Amino acid sequence: MDKLVRRQIALWLFVCSAMVFAILVVGGVTRLTHSGLSIVEWKPLVGIVPPLNQAEWDETFDKYKKTPEYQKVNHQMSLDEFKGIFFWEYWHRVLGRLIGVAFFLPFAYFLLRRKIERSLIPKLLGIFLLGGMQGAMGWFMVKSGLVDDPRVSQYRLTAHLSLAFLIFISMTWVALGILSERARETADAVLKGLQRAGFWLAMLVFYMVITGGFVAGIRAGKAYNTFPLMNGYVLPPESFIIDPWYLNFFNNMALVQFDHRLGAWLLAFLVPWFCLKLRTANVSSRARLAANCLLAALAVQIALGVTTLLLAVPVALGAAHQGGAMLVFGILLWLNHELRVARVSGSSA
Repeated sequence: MDKLVRRQIALWLFVCSAMVFAILVVGGVTRLTHSGLSIVEWKPLVGIVPPLNQAEWDETFDKYKKTPEYQKVNHQMSLDEFKGIFFWEYWHRVLGRLIGVAFFLPFAYFLLRRKIERSLIPKLLGIFLLGGMQGAMGWFMVKSGLVDDPRVSQYRLTAHLSLAFLIFISMTWVALGILSERARETADAVLKGLQRAGFWLAMLVFYMVITGGFVAGIRAGKAYNTFPLMNGYVLPPESFIIDPWYLNFFNNMALVQFDHRLGAWLLAFLVPWFCLKLRTANVSSRARLAANCLLAALAVQIALGVTTLLLAVPVALGAAHQGGAMLVFGILLWLNHELRVARVSGSSA
């Protein structure tokens, strides 16, 4: 695969990654505006067309009126108000379909023209399958809120969010690998330690994604709107009131929010330590740049998180905080990749 083709494929994957970032933000707004249950059917093909006349709008609204959300929460909603929540969910679904098209068509083109290295094909097929799973999981999540309780399952929402991050991670990591030289083993013990630390930092950020999903799923951000303590406590006394005890990690607002805060505190201390260690190591200038970007992005993300909490999750801040998590993860992937190609200071970077 020549250099031009490698750049074309990497650019295609980065564009798809940016689209995943966009759908994550739109999905955050959809959730925070309680728009996710406004479309009660899943029509992957014909669903691309919204209602076009009054009769179609009336029919769509009548279907929504049969849902628990309308009957228990929005029974006074007008058609114009319904259109407001409908379009957030509609654009969220349309963007998901566009991502599928933006991934599949170039993939088919590169594959038919035999421009993709054989070792890369299974990775790209895996990403495509993850996208299909994500679409199915999205509908599976919506279905959970159309039965009795007018809110989606926090388990399905967290799975939906986690899959979005897995797709983003996969696209970004593969694209970075295409653009750079091959990773190679290093005898530098300090560099090996940084590589291990970078991996575990990525796992910690993914832990933040999962706990953030549960915070969103049970709306735990609406409670304990104080910082740094939780209504005067490090760990509120009601954190283990649900029986059996392990359900508190998923259903108890106190413990779910505490778990998310704990991850943030760990990142607030570990990332600066990691970047300080990196400054004294023999790494590339791009790795140092990535570390500086990571520190800045994490500072903004923590500030967003605290402000979002103190203001009880306004829509704009909540969506920005969700997008910020993906930005932090993307920069950390970049940094991890720079450490793994083992380029040293002074090399071409």
